[in-house]
Formats: sequence, C-alpha cells, structure tokens
Amino acid sequence: MSYQGLRSLLPKKDLYGFLVLALILVIVLQLSLDIFRLNLVGNYLTYAFVAVGLVLCWGYGGILSLGQGVFFGLGGYAMAMFLKLEASDPESTKIQSTPGIPDFMDWNQITELPFFWEPFYSFGFTLLAIILLPTILGYIIGVAMFKRRVGGVYFAIITQALAAILTILIIGQQGYTGGVNGMTDLRTLHGWDIRTDSAKYIFYFVCVFLLFVCLFIAQFIRKSKLGRLLVAMRDKEDRVRFSGYDVSNFKIFVFCIGAIFAAIGGAMFTLQVGFMSPTLVGIVPSIEMVIFCAVGGRLSIIGAVYGALVVNFAKTSFSESFPELWLFAMGGLFIAVVMAFPNGLAGLYNTYAAPKVDVFFAKLFGKTPVSHSSPPTPPPSKPTSTKTEPVTLPQGVVHEQ
Repeated sequence: MSYQGLRSLLPKKDLYGFLVLALILVIVLQLSLDIFRLNLVGNYLTYAFVAVGLVLCWGYGGILSLGQGVFFGLGGYAMAMFLKLEASDPESTKIQSTPGIPDFMDWNQITELPFFWEPFYSFGFTLLAIILLPTILGYIIGVAMFKRRVGGVYFAIITQALAAILTILIIGQQGYTGGVNGMTDLRTLHGWDIRTDSAKYIFYFVCVFLLFVCLFIAQFIRKSKLGRLLVAMRDKEDRVRFSGYDVSNFKIFVFCIGAIFAAIGGAMFTLQVGFMSPTLVGIVPSIEMVIFCAVGGRLSIIGAVYGALVVNFAKTSFSESFPELWLFAMGGLFIAVVMAFPNGLAGLYNTYAAPKVDVFFAKLFGKTPVSHSSPPTPPPSKPTSTKTEPVTLPQGVVHEQ
C-alpha cells in the first residue's frame, strides 16, 4: 500500500485513536494489573469483537441484529469441541463406561463419538470451522432476509428468535453438546496447559492482536467505497437501489463480516475461560452485546472496544454488590445512552478529549499543533489610480456619445 493510501486509510485522528488503544491494552493494563484481572480484561475484549462487527452492521449498515450471540457461540463451541476431544483421550477417560469420548456423552449413555465430532480432532479444521460456520449461517440468514427486503425491527426480532432457538437446541441435545452445563474441564491445547499464568498472558496478547486485525479490517471497510455505500443504504436505501446497486448483496456481506468477528471472539473466550455454555448464546447476552456497541458509540469501531470494556467492568463490579439489580441497571444505562449522548463514549471523546490528544501527539512527534486563532491580517495592498487616460481616435472615426 502506498503512503497516500495508508494516509487515507488511517487519517491522523483515527491513527491517534489506534495508538492510544494499543498503549492502554499492551502497556498500561499489562503493567498495572495482576494476572487474574488481566485475564478478566481479556475476557471483556472477546466481546469487543462482537461490538466492532455491530458497528459495521448496525452503525454503518443500519442492520440491527439481536442474535450475535449465535455466532459468538458457534466460534466458542467449535473451539470447545477441539479442546474437549483433546481432554477426552482414552488414558484420561479410562474410568468411563466408554473411554475416549467426552464425559457428558458417557453420562448420557452414548457409546460412540458422533460423526460430526470427528473432524474436530484436527486443529486446522477447527480454525477453518470458526470462520466458515458463522459465514455459512450468516449467508443463509442474509439471503433469506435481505433478498426479501426484510429489515428494521422485523430482522431484529427474527435474529433474536434464532438466538432462542439455538439455546434451546443446545440444552435439549445434552448428549451431544453438554446441555445446560456446557463444555467444561478444557485443560490443554496440543498438550500445553491453558490454565497456567503464562498461558493466560499469551492468550491475552493473542486476543489483543486478533482484535487489532479485526479493527484494521473494519477500518478498511469504513474508508472504502463499500463503507460509503453502507452509510447511503442506512440513510436512503431506496435511492441506492434506484442507482443500480444490489443492496441485499452489500447487507449480506457486512452481516457475514460481523458474524466472523463474533465467532473469533467466541473462540478466544473459550481459550481464556476454559469452558463454553449456552448462557453465552441466548437472547440476554445478544442484547448485552448491542449495549456494548451503543455505549461505546455505534459509529466508532474504537469506541466499541471501550464500550465493551466499560460495561463489562461495571457489570462485574455492580453485580457483585447488587446481583438482582444489574439487569435493571443495564437497561437504564442503554436508555440513558440513547437519550443523553447517542454517539456514546466516542461522541464524548470527540467533544472533550480529542483536542488534548491531538496536542499531546503533536508534541510527541515534534510537530506544532494546529492553532485555532485568527490568521494575521495581510498588509494593505497599494491603491490603484482611478485617473482615466484620454483616448486618441484615428482620423475619420467619429466617437459616438
């Protein structure tokens, strides 16, 4: 990419935002928090993947999805299936009636590993499934909905129903999915104990790295022609359609991108926490993911990360003291954001903090910050003479008055 292309992709304002976020996640939090709290921040960041995808879908494309927990769960369960198979080797499960299969299958009198579990012995297939499964499901949903011009509140309700359906399916098929308890006791990744402090440090930085990869992809989409079309579709969809664009294809594409981001977050959640549960797939977590995006600012991909961190930190702190009141507090927070500052934390940052950050980076890089004072008055120009010179006409030409 050329220098001009990089400048257009990351203008100064966005570049400073990326640098500040990287400084906080890589240096400040890593030096100021112990491993338990740092791992907790890593768990919060897994929801930031979903929030960034929602910025593209909802903030720019106008597609409000209340079922992103479905894709979060697909990525999480795909990774959990691989880890569970590794933890269920014949030596570790020799006390079971059927060694070599996950413990919850043995409890449900299943004597053979189901055929759809077999491919998850391969880590490569697992990584591929984390990307392909949400893409395929997102494409099917997108074609079924957007090709028929289903949108707005109807699309939101349908995706919410899908989250409920998947939760019921996971709980009902206990012998194949672990049921309401989910998949627990996930211990190793290729023989490496994922429960140690060193593993938690590594997973935290892997999560931060993947998050920045998704942020750069989202930034590229925002600054491309597709990003401008998404905004146009959000504001005047019929006008874009009458201009000759197939609106449904753009919606399907951005919806699939949001699904992939959510699945990556779900896979990282499984690695860092060591379990996956249907409680992370249903309606309530899906609505919480929308709140993360709204609090951070549904038009800011970086704001979405801060929204996920702030809301989850508040949830952890507040629910420890008032567990029954947390859902009411979450609802009140969402209403306050929509009514008081609809642009979320990103709007507050742009209003109050952005000028100070610009001055800081200008001094850091040895540049003079832009002054907002009035420009100097230019010196007065030399007055021109208004005296008219007499005009001499050739002989024979009569000057008409």
